[in-house]
Amino acid sequence: MTNLVTTLFIYFCLNFLLYSNYSNNVKGFTSQWPRGRSTKFYDFKVQTTRITKLCNTKDIPTINGMYPGPVVYAQEDDKIIVRVTNESPYNITIHWHGIRQRLSCWYDGPSYITQCPLQTGQNFTYEFTLVEQKGTFFWHAHFSWLRATVYGAVVVYPKKGVPYPFKFPYEEHIIILGEYWMKDIMQVEQAVLASGGAPPPADAFTINGHPGPNYNCSANDFYKIDVVPGNTYLLRIINAALNQEHFFAIANHKLIIIEVDAEYTKPLTTDRVMLGPGQTLNVLVTADQPIARYSMAMGPYQSARNVSFQNISSIAYFQYYGARANDLSLPAALPRFDDNLAVKTVMDRLRSLNPVAVPKEIDKNLFLTIGLNVQTCRSKNPQKDCQAKGGGVMAASMNNISFIKPNISILEAYYKNINGYFTQDFPGVPLKFYDFVNGAPNNAPNDTNSLNGTRTYVLDYGTRVQLILQDTGTVTTENHPIHLHGYSFYVVGYGTGNYDPETANFNLVDPPYMNTIGVPVGGWAAIRFVADNPGAWFMHCHLEIHLSWGLSVVFIVKNGEGPLQRLPHPPADLPRC
Repeated sequence: MTNLVTTLFIYFCLNFLLYSNYSNNVKGFTSQWPRGRSTKFYDFKVQTTRITKLCNTKDIPTINGMYPGPVVYAQEDDKIIVRVTNESPYNITIHWHGIRQRLSCWYDGPSYITQCPLQTGQNFTYEFTLVEQKGTFFWHAHFSWLRATVYGAVVVYPKKGVPYPFKFPYEEHIIILGEYWMKDIMQVEQAVLASGGAPPPADAFTINGHPGPNYNCSANDFYKIDVVPGNTYLLRIINAALNQEHFFAIANHKLIIIEVDAEYTKPLTTDRVMLGPGQTLNVLVTADQPIARYSMAMGPYQSARNVSFQNISSIAYFQYYGARANDLSLPAALPRFDDNLAVKTVMDRLRSLNPVAVPKEIDKNLFLTIGLNVQTCRSKNPQKDCQAKGGGVMAASMNNISFIKPNISILEAYYKNINGYFTQDFPGVPLKFYDFVNGAPNNAPNDTNSLNGTRTYVLDYGTRVQLILQDTGTVTTENHPIHLHGYSFYVVGYGTGNYDPETANFNLVDPPYMNTIGVPVGGWAAIRFVADNPGAWFMHCHLEIHLSWGLSVVFIVKNGEGPLQRLPHPPADLPRC
């Protein structure tokens, strides 16, 4: 990679020429919307692309024929315009993960929540402003399981003249963790949901689309960073995987966490990190070891019990100049796949860089249980359709309600007052209290049915919300990466066991500010945010199978009174169902 300063200079010169030519053709924002300091335009074409991996050739959905997809570069407060044209045989939407979409909920992207998907031959232009946001984000498909191959990084630099709160790195590199299936991913999804059972594990893990030498036919299919001894590197790590959480480590090197979910943190030194799908981490790594070839490894973190998973690590290389390409690499030490303590010790020490304005007074105190369910089998062919434990059908839920997506977008139905597609009666507390971690309402799987529905929870503009997320052991306790669209939130509390307000310790001074929180296996997380962005906002587990099974809910935030507190009208090219 060229020196970062040179790269940025070339990038901004090219952007100036491209975007100045485009500026006369793009549609303008409503006057109420946040104005970007400059505009960046990208053209995304959804296409099928033939690739060969693991001794297997197949067509995969991609953006612009790239896997992973193109990087979106911008600066804080820029306006982003992305024209998406669907040239593939699949329906699709694009979600801008971690972007808070200030007054631009229409462009958030989750299918049937804020928009209908783009059908073959259709196009849609996403427009949003990066209001007071900088750091590492990513974009991904938010329809079906297309996120398996349709994803890419979003890198937002600070404003001109605003330095990083750490020493400027010699270079920076994007590291995207993924999963790869040799079968068509849409067929995999359809087969899993039809079976009522669990999904098969991925055939390989990938780093920037490369499996690495531990897999068949992949000896030369690896990613590599060439490093200069003595220099410090910034790694922007993104977990875009579908159904697996992952550990990441570099052999013999320390990782210094300085940003989580695009928010600066106090520097935290560790030997390894864990990212759930949807989480991003920026780390600093100094090339301070003897000249050699060092492994960068990703491996599974599997907290659920009795679940099959891929246990072969993906390997990339952190290679010093002067090392020979055919040298054996020093192996990275990853934790055991079920090392819950390795996850907890990092999370326990995460702090925002500076003291933050945590809401002290709370208007709505919500309590949500999250976990898996086994529905009663009602099929005439149970051996084929009911392969969950005890001959049931797998489901997942919040407060024991499995979310069912409607066939038009909830935001459009809400905005246009179209009845019959959702209700506003999602309960703010569990329907039944019990020993959430160690027990179940009855002995699983005899009565672990959940209610099905498209229920939403409505918040008045400006509501100060505390949300307790409680893992349950109804089927198995498990670490759940819960993502909230449209907001970041303060993680004020985090612990194991059943949440107890009498003993829970809260950090109201410098808690981390995140958009995806791993609710710990057999534990709980407490988050706080102010509902000051009107729209319909999805909150869901970022394990794709759990989302398919219904582990999600929609928060509807009502308009406020001021001109900058009301959701603008929908765009003219909003896709129709």
